Amino acid sequence: MDSREKIAGIIDNIEQIIVGKREVIEYTVITLLAGGHLLLEDVPGVGKTTLAKALAQTIDCGFTRIQFTPDTLPSDITGLSVYNMQTGRFEYSEGAIMNNIILADEINRTSPKTQASLLEAMEERQVTVDGITHPLPKPFMVIATQNPVDYLGTYNLPEAQLDRFMMKLSIGYPSLPDEQMMADRFLGKKLNRKLDPVADKATIIKMQEEAADIKVNRDLINFITRFIHETRKDSNISLGASPRAGLALIRAAQARAYIKGRTYCIPDDILDLIVPVIAHRIILSPEAKLAKVKTEKVLKDILSKIPIPVLS
Repeated sequence: MDSREKIAGIIDNIEQIIVGKREVIEYTVITLLAGGHLLLEDVPGVGKTTLAKALAQTIDCGFTRIQFTPDTLPSDITGLSVYNMQTGRFEYSEGAIMNNIILADEINRTSPKTQASLLEAMEERQVTVDGITHPLPKPFMVIATQNPVDYLGTYNLPEAQLDRFMMKLSIGYPSLPDEQMMADRFLGKKLNRKLDPVADKATIIKMQEEAADIKVNRDLINFITRFIHETRKDSNISLGASPRAGLALIRAAQARAYIKGRTYCIPDDILDLIVPVIAHRIILSPEAKLAKVKTEKVLKDILSKIPIPVLS
C-alpha cells in the first residue's frame, strides 16, 4: 500500500465518526503530517472533541484530554518535580502533555499563565521543569478547542499562542442528509464505537519525514514570502503575518502535495491553505473592524495583487 492509499484509509476511517466533513478531516491530516498544531473554534456539539479522539484511535497513538478551567495550573500540563523519600532525590512526575495527541479542550478558559505553559511544548517539542528539559513523544500534536460565542470567563489567546497553531478551522453544522446519516449511525451504535487503527506511530513519523522532502519551487517560495510581506503593508491590517506564518504555509503546502500523491508543490497547494493557515495570525485595523471587513476578503484582495506562478 502506497502513502496515498494509507492517507485515504486514515481519512475514510475518521469519516466513519465525523460524518460529511471530509475537507476538515483532510486539513487535520495535513496539519498532522506537517508537524503542526490545530485550533478548532466552533459552537458546542459539532464534533471537535470527537475529531481529536478519532484521529488518535485511527493512527494508534496515545491521547490525552485536558479540560482547561480557570484553576488549571502550568504544572498540571508540564509536570513537576516530586521528592522521593526513598532515594532522597527529586524526580520528574509527567504532566498531561506527555502524550502523542493532546486535546486542549476550551483552551481559552484557563489563565494566560497556564496557556503559556504550552508554548515551549508546541514550538520545541519539549518541556523544561526545574531547569531540566524533557523531550515529548513522537509524533506530537496539540488540538485545541474554543467556543466562539461564549465569552464569559474566557481569556483571549495571545498572538504568540495563536501563531503556534498551524491552522485554525471550524467544523460547522452538518447538512440535513449528513445529520440524518449521523442519527442512523447513532441508533445503530456505530457512531460512538472505538475505531480500529489503520496506521501506527512509526508510519506517521515516516510520512512526516517524506512530506518534509516534498519539493517547493523557488517561484512558489517567492510567491509565499511576497504574500507574507504584503500582509504587513496592507491598510486593513494592523498586525501582519510573521515569518513563522510563511514557514507554516510552506510546510502545510508540502503536506497537501504529499496527500495528493505528488512529489512537488503546485500553486493550488498554497492557495487552498492561505485562509486556514494565515487568517488567525493577522489582526485587522480598527477601521476595517468598524467597517465589518472579513479577514478572508482582505487576504483574497492581497492575493489578487500578486501574480500566481506558472510552473513549467
